[in-house]
Amino acid sequence: MRLLQALLAVSALVLAAHAHPVSTSFVSVPLQPVPKRGSSLLPSTVVHQQHLNRALRRLDHFTRSTSPTTDDQLLHNLARRAAALPPHLHERYYLPSLDYLSRLAAQNANQSGSNASQNFAVNGKDTEAGEATHSDGVTPAKKPTFKNTLGLDIQAQDIGYLSQVQIGTPKRDFRLLMDSGSADLWIGAEDCQPSNLDAEQENCGPHLLLGPNSSSTFHDTQTSWQIEYGTGSVSGTIVTDTISIAGLKLTNHTFGVAHHESDEFIPDYIPFDGLLGLAKRMISRQKVPTLLDALVSTGDIKHPIISYHIPRLADGKSNNYGELTFGALNPAKYDPKTLVSVTNVSPLGFWEASLQDVIVNGKKLGWTNRTAIFDTGTTLLIGPPADVNALHANIPSAVYHNDTNYWTLPCVTPKGSKPPTMALKIGGRTFPIDSRDLLFMPIDDAHPDGDCLSGISAGMPGGPNEWLVGDVFLKNVYMSTNEETNKISFANLKK
Repeated sequence: MRLLQALLAVSALVLAAHAHPVSTSFVSVPLQPVPKRGSSLLPSTVVHQQHLNRALRRLDHFTRSTSPTTDDQLLHNLARRAAALPPHLHERYYLPSLDYLSRLAAQNANQSGSNASQNFAVNGKDTEAGEATHSDGVTPAKKPTFKNTLGLDIQAQDIGYLSQVQIGTPKRDFRLLMDSGSADLWIGAEDCQPSNLDAEQENCGPHLLLGPNSSSTFHDTQTSWQIEYGTGSVSGTIVTDTISIAGLKLTNHTFGVAHHESDEFIPDYIPFDGLLGLAKRMISRQKVPTLLDALVSTGDIKHPIISYHIPRLADGKSNNYGELTFGALNPAKYDPKTLVSVTNVSPLGFWEASLQDVIVNGKKLGWTNRTAIFDTGTTLLIGPPADVNALHANIPSAVYHNDTNYWTLPCVTPKGSKPPTMALKIGGRTFPIDSRDLLFMPIDDAHPDGDCLSGISAGMPGGPNEWLVGDVFLKNVYMSTNEETNKISFANLKK
């Protein structure tokens, strides 16, 4: 069975910040990051391409592309990476799927991706063999101290963020993936079945399900709904039930249950029971008020604000202070002197702002006409090819690999040298990126002091001046979104 692409798509948290003073009526939900997987049977260059493929798919969704990236194109990207593996890595990571991809590239046979994708995921799923080493371990967040705050658990190595929400009567703890790229809340229904008739299992796995047998306050309206993500799809009906989040209770809240889930969501190793979309209501497939809308309408929070502190696993498993806050900013999390608010320029329900410049090793690149879509569900930082090449050209140690279209950086800074620095200028303020976040993973796990794949990759997000900015940057700032003012706020994290 293939590893769920959800490791890459699951986590789409909305990171946003608002300069409004902290309200006396707010809800803080600590965000718990979803840890990245550990040892893998897949080479790092292939894993890197899976992350890049998923980001490209998300961008197609964000920009409503009229010519979206096809499965064939994504499969071809993976084939190039597999074919370029040196012999010793081919032997170490031998899998039938990698052998297939290598032959595919050699033959230049970019045929239907459907047959190949039965054994290999183009958007971040792993091969059947890779599944055996996957760990669905979640690094729990520290218990938050801010009022009405939930912690963000980390799955694997910063590829997703989860929080617990109580649903039904009696209430039960559902673990939900936080997704900034959608606006719907859903849980698997008690009669949930795989949408793929050829699926290897007959149900939706050992996940917590919801329905009349488990909740006395559950009501099914029989109204149908469905959604397709960049990685997976679900369909079901609109229901109402009691929801408690961060100690706040919503009676008869309207959301969805999934009677059918694609095989991206059902495997046993998928660590979440459903998904909580954090984007604007205008993109909701259920066409009902979002959870944020409901909290505002009941008076539980005054302002439609979601604020994020996205954690990183590299800070240590005992140092996960990630959190998500509804209704306000947590003043303990950010430096108020560095807080800036910028206008959201996206009319499509996502969060996008002007990117005023990029600074590399102290040099301003002079980019004044770029925009950036901010997405917690994207691991990498994706930019137009010309921009990505120019950026790396200002890092003396960066090396471009033409045959596979990626850049590498030294995993360990040479003695006597300084690690590369990079920063984004937003709202008139420069926000630096931790040099650790510029490194994706070593090319060869057996040589962690060798070359690492760069966390900055080339794509064509929405045009020659548009970037997709994921966790490479977002782990370095406190971000908050405000639907009332249509502003995004950023600040330096408090030391």
